[in-house]
Amino acid sequence: MKEYIGNLKGQVKQFDVIVAGGGPAGAACATVCARGGLSVLILDRAKFPRDKVCGDNLNPACWPVLDRLGIAGDIPKAPHSRYRAVEIATIHGRKFRFDLPPGNSGQTGIRRRDLDAILLDGARDSGAEVLEKKTVTRIEPGWKIESGRETFSSRWLVAADGRNSTIARLLGLLPPAGKDRIAVQTHVPILPEDEGIVRMMLWPEGYSGGASIGNGLWNQCLVARPEHLSGLKTRASSVLGLPSHLTWNAITPLARVPCFPLQHGGALLLAGDAARVVEPFTGEGIYYALRSGELAGECLVELKIEDYPRLHAALYRKRLWVNQIARQAVLHPVLASRILENLPGSHWILSHLTRRVIPNDEALPRSAESPLRL
Repeated sequence: MKEYIGNLKGQVKQFDVIVAGGGPAGAACATVCARGGLSVLILDRAKFPRDKVCGDNLNPACWPVLDRLGIAGDIPKAPHSRYRAVEIATIHGRKFRFDLPPGNSGQTGIRRRDLDAILLDGARDSGAEVLEKKTVTRIEPGWKIESGRETFSSRWLVAADGRNSTIARLLGLLPPAGKDRIAVQTHVPILPEDEGIVRMMLWPEGYSGGASIGNGLWNQCLVARPEHLSGLKTRASSVLGLPSHLTWNAITPLARVPCFPLQHGGALLLAGDAARVVEPFTGEGIYYALRSGELAGECLVELKIEDYPRLHAALYRKRLWVNQIARQAVLHPVLASRILENLPGSHWILSHLTRRVIPNDEALPRSAESPLRL
């Protein structure tokens, strides 16, 4: 139960768990904690709904998590696109195309402003308190969290506030960030023939990735080294026929050393991109955010917090090689194109990388074993 204790600033709201960040990782964690009987507060500096720089892609592995969170049925009610094929093109124009399995639990495009709003509403419905437009300005281990003139207190703190986590930064935990690449994203009107398609292109300056996301929109992302970004934008505008005077949203870094997911004697858990960043090329970022947030919530409710680092590592272990391949392809598009064009079996390799991927998490708590899954 939440309590109110006095201090010089007035009332301090006390919770069992404070979750910093209302995105997929934070909302998933808060939902699980609230359903497990813990009092939960989500703090987010944004006002929802809001957009995020993202591929807007729901990997098939997301659907079991969304179902357990009780919101899988809400996704089709929002604008979305079911993907039917993936196309990959080298810098010389050679194309590889792969059909995707049909069905309601397949690869799906949905704008983050819609997905995150659904997830946050699910957390509210589960009993979590949500405060928007609340930037964390000060932290005292224990935990005392200040946002402007308000103070909140909790036994456990979950940092689910992204790759440039404010919580990690204020606590001196944010690792060095290399600016080897920058990602930019925009939404543009879709061409009819592009509905249900994911298009990836390797160009000398970097990488282009686009996909339909429903409601007549196309999500266009570009990734390049900082010195090549301007040239990549120019090429994309020319080749793709993008409208002039586009507004591009940017994010950096795209990779950094992962934080250890458990800190301060087990009272601080890091989830989503605050703990580990995966390559956007793979389209698995939202899955890892959802599952790591759900996992953090399960460990808190079951008071098995010491298991979180091991289970968190198991979540990523067998997929890191895919991330390394993707990173090298984006960093070295010319070399990657030559390999794809000349390597025997390259079509099979790409098919393996782009097929329906459900990460192996057999070591993680399953729905049949967890008292949280009703």
